[in-house]
Amino acid sequence: MTDWNVGELSVDRWVEDLEAVVEAVDPQQPFVLLGMSQGAAPCISYTARHPERVSHLIAYGAYARGVFQRDDSENEREYRAITELVRIGWGKDNPAFRQVFTSRFIPEATDEQVSWFNDLCLKTVSPANAARLLEVRGQINVTSLLSEIRVPTLVLHSNNDQVCSISEGHLLAAGIPGAQFDELDSKNHILLEHEPAWGRFCEAVLDFVGQSVTSSDEDRAFANLSPREREILALVTEGLGNAEIGERLSISEKTVRNHLSSVFDKLGVWTRAQAIVLALDRGFRG
Repeated sequence: MTDWNVGELSVDRWVEDLEAVVEAVDPQQPFVLLGMSQGAAPCISYTARHPERVSHLIAYGAYARGVFQRDDSENEREYRAITELVRIGWGKDNPAFRQVFTSRFIPEATDEQVSWFNDLCLKTVSPANAARLLEVRGQINVTSLLSEIRVPTLVLHSNNDQVCSISEGHLLAAGIPGAQFDELDSKNHILLEHEPAWGRFCEAVLDFVGQSVTSSDEDRAFANLSPREREILALVTEGLGNAEIGERLSISEKTVRNHLSSVFDKLGVWTRAQAIVLALDRGFRG
């Protein structure tokens, strides 16, 4: 599993690796299994094979079918072009070729984060294997296994993911009986610590597996709201519309909308209903 050069790259091989890890750890109780991006495919396959071992399945930024299985010629052309760039320039000292890959995964990253990710790419996989991995990912198709999943499942996906469209997340959740779906407001395929979506991801996962959130974490979600934003959020939770809030606070409806946009961004939500639910769940009082 740690070889730099491997003979076979496939979902079946990845499942065998996962089985070997579980066997070595020998957990005495069912465990939570998290699959991110292409890692969701082997997790889905493992769960279908060993439902008794998995208590919860979580998939983030995931897909059940690769690019070449989606009947999307434009996306295929882009994917093949990136694969060829990786094959040619992945190992060069100049990170320009890896930058194409990185910029799709973390388009909102800082310069420092981009540089770190570029270096990580070079250290973790050879140029030849990087291209092979992309080709294998493009051929993934575990859609036939989705209906066999019988454990509680949570699917999370960024609404503006640059690597994998949220439609693939919807397809994944729709195919798994009883799966929950949570949409995150982000452009990043890999969530960044400073963005609200990361906090929402953590909250959703902890809630899904039945773990409580500490009071300090609860307060942190609202710490960055200005006094006016707190005032407006409190009125929103009372069920007031923008016009009513504007009248109550003697400000224009446009100003209310602007403040609400800022509130949504800071809380990591994208609808009025989600803001209300979050505020009520956290005991927000304005």
